[in-house]
Amino acid sequence: MDVSIDFWNASLEEIKRGFVEDTNQYRCLLCGEQVEKGVIYPEGNVLYEAERFMRLHIENKHESVFHYLLNLDKKITGLTEHQTELLKHFYAGKSDKEVQEEMGIGSSSTIRHHRFVLKEKERQAKTMLAVMELLKEKDDYAPAFVAPHKHATMIDDRYAFTEKEQEKVLVKFFPKGLTGPLIKFPPKEKQRLIVLREIVNRLNMDKVYTEKELNVILNEVYEDYVLIRRYLVEYGFIDRKDDGSAYWVKK
Repeated sequence: MDVSIDFWNASLEEIKRGFVEDTNQYRCLLCGEQVEKGVIYPEGNVLYEAERFMRLHIENKHESVFHYLLNLDKKITGLTEHQTELLKHFYAGKSDKEVQEEMGIGSSSTIRHHRFVLKEKERQAKTMLAVMELLKEKDDYAPAFVAPHKHATMIDDRYAFTEKEQEKVLVKFFPKGLTGPLIKFPPKEKQRLIVLREIVNRLNMDKVYTEKELNVILNEVYEDYVLIRRYLVEYGFIDRKDDGSAYWVKK
């Protein structure tokens, strides 16, 4: 589903460890899972205190924060598929020669060049991060934009909407509340994105639906449930088997 607001508001150190902490709990930035402080959690034949259990959760469900981040859309990471593959090999501790042989590209010096390019991207990212942090201290008019959902198929001006704009659209198209029906399907793509983001929240992230099961849920939202289903797939909110026999929320 969406990359959470918690994720975007987290510090770099919190993102690196994959969870945030408040007074009573630890919360996973990658999926929203929560564990309560002071509770002992069993896993197999071992008992874990809350923080250690949260780290175990990230390892078991997401493999690692590193892999989760690399699997985000390239519009979010700024990485090409080629760079993503290289980074996975580097993270696995492989030498330049091993990476070159496994990927079948150039020579060891080619891999070193790629390392240099990635290092330049790191420097640029650090500089941009510092610039934007300093800007926050001076820009009193910066709108609170809603972050694109994790599997957005293309990020462009359609995603440039604020929290206030989102609220206004939802009130307009769900006049009976967010659990009520959609009054009509929005004519503008920006409005469609906002509405579809809300509709997908009615689905269980951990469930695989048959087409019939999904249609029943979507029909409660809007009479043209086939249209809603098609746009949910098209905009990257849900995925399906090629034969349409199963649907699920993209995580």
